[in-house]
Amino acid sequence: MRLTRLAVPPWLAHALRAQRGPVPWNAVLRGALAAGPLLLAAVLSGRTSLGVIAALGAMLTGINDRPGSRRVAVERLGVPALAGAAGLLIGSYTGQHTGAVTLTLVLTGLGLLAGAVSAVGPVASGAATQLLVGSAIGAGMPLPEPGWVRALLFLGGAGWLLALRLALPTTAVNTGDYRFDGERDAVGGVYDAIAHLLLAAGGPDAIRRRVALTAALDHAQDALDGPRLRRYASSAAERRLHAQYAAALPLAEAATALAWAGEAVPARAAEGPRRLAVAVRTGAPTGPLPAPAVPGVRSGPLGSGTPVVPALRALHDALLHAAEAFDRGSGNVLHPRRRTAVSLVRTALGSAGREYGIRVALCFGASVAVAQALHHARWYGNHPHWYWLPATAVFLVKPDLGPLASRVLCRAAGTVLGAVAFAGLALLLPRPEGFVALVAVSGALIPVATRHFAAQTAVVTVLVLALVMVGGEPQASWNRIVETLLACAIVLLVGHLPTLGQRGGTVRARLTRATEAADVYLAHVLSDGTARDRTGRWVLRREAYRALAEASAAIDLAAAELPALARHSEGTDEVAATLARLVDTTTACAVQLDDTGRLTSRHTDRINELLGELAERRERAGLRAAPTRPLAV
Repeated sequence: MRLTRLAVPPWLAHALRAQRGPVPWNAVLRGALAAGPLLLAAVLSGRTSLGVIAALGAMLTGINDRPGSRRVAVERLGVPALAGAAGLLIGSYTGQHTGAVTLTLVLTGLGLLAGAVSAVGPVASGAATQLLVGSAIGAGMPLPEPGWVRALLFLGGAGWLLALRLALPTTAVNTGDYRFDGERDAVGGVYDAIAHLLLAAGGPDAIRRRVALTAALDHAQDALDGPRLRRYASSAAERRLHAQYAAALPLAEAATALAWAGEAVPARAAEGPRRLAVAVRTGAPTGPLPAPAVPGVRSGPLGSGTPVVPALRALHDALLHAAEAFDRGSGNVLHPRRRTAVSLVRTALGSAGREYGIRVALCFGASVAVAQALHHARWYGNHPHWYWLPATAVFLVKPDLGPLASRVLCRAAGTVLGAVAFAGLALLLPRPEGFVALVAVSGALIPVATRHFAAQTAVVTVLVLALVMVGGEPQASWNRIVETLLACAIVLLVGHLPTLGQRGGTVRARLTRATEAADVYLAHVLSDGTARDRTGRWVLRREAYRALAEASAAIDLAAAELPALARHSEGTDEVAATLARLVDTTTACAVQLDDTGRLTSRHTDRINELLGELAERRERAGLRAAPTRPLAV
């Protein structure tokens, strides 16, 4: 008898999916040295409440601790920490000087602002999360310190973790100037991704490898482009990294063109990028780089009539340029991504910002109202800690953490697991030293637990329960479970309300941005001056692929929602796939124009075909018409 394999719904499959990769031991060390030692110092000095607030700041900052450079960490950790301190300040004074109704209205308005700002980007989203969590904790956690002291202590805890992030090694790449180990790892990853794409050219894995190359370039660009006191790199090591990153751009362009041609290339073509990756990470000389092919007319399946030959010649020239750049080791051209204040405000006020802002405001406001009602009905007894309900709702309503149903399932399961585990540990551990050790262990586990939202929730639940018990509150594991389930119900209800404006606003906004970036990139490649402005072309190419990656991520997230929500984004995946083929074809056209100065009929026919297909699929998905510029052969 044949067994039928049951298909798992996308929303459930996402809830069961976990990230993979090596254990980030450097982040584990930072987590162990963050909240635990701060709490221990406060307990030993007899000022436990001070340590609780500082440890909360370190814990929330640790959730945002991701791989990357030290310069990026200043922004990624520092901006949300400032927002969390501001939220703590607002919540503290609002909770002390207003009644339940006014408090609910103020925090609801704060949710509207935070939700709109979240549409700007990952750092803004992290800042919005900490703003709301800080406001809930400030208003609901009974602490003796005034609001401004709480904010300073929160910043102190976050600053302690940031200091660890800047002082300790961040990756396993520790050769040369240790300050740039994150940058070296990121740039080396770009060359590895180029080698993998070259090996996959002509095979079924080429598309996935091209997507991986885009992700590696995005990561490297972010790692090198962070807040700086000077406009240009101030050290020889950093200038060398900038030159090595810039040398990867023509290599990535050539590799993408080879993958677009759809024919396998010699395996030795990947050897040069591999050696460059090793040279970036170790600082050793590259040595002679093997030529990928003879840069001339070839016979056989890779004959002169195919687009493979110009791309192979481009790869050969790019390798020579990279070898020269590695030997010279200087460069200040970073091609950073620049977004004006006007564009950021337009994003926050756009369809994605409006839709998300309303949803966050309703979820956060409703959870505050329910928590206040339970608080005044003395659900919590003599020890008020109603902040857990709205703080939980904040994490549940964040799309950064996965689809709605997946977030709810993982949050509920993680809270139950963490609360049960803590209840058992509370019976065994001595007080307070046992709880201080538990905080340190939980802090060390957070970088590993971020691979799955349920695991992260369980670890954070244990850490927070240990903190509040050290601070003098009674054991409240079972109340936390009930409050979490209430937050899950509120977010599920609000998340499915039909009165939140046009659904799929984030997907539509990001697809529109990706389409506009692709059109600008295509127009530049087809213009007469493209050969004289390769730097400008690479900037536009990076923006087109980055915008496409952001749109694809939003589409994948929307597709994993429950059917009632997922149907609002139907067809957008086909639009993104067509757009990806158009950008790849544009890259192949750029390489062809560099080599011969004119396009073949294959290139022009393919662009015209894709432009027509893009317009048709956008119309089918309910999107506004895309710009078109048909070509003549």
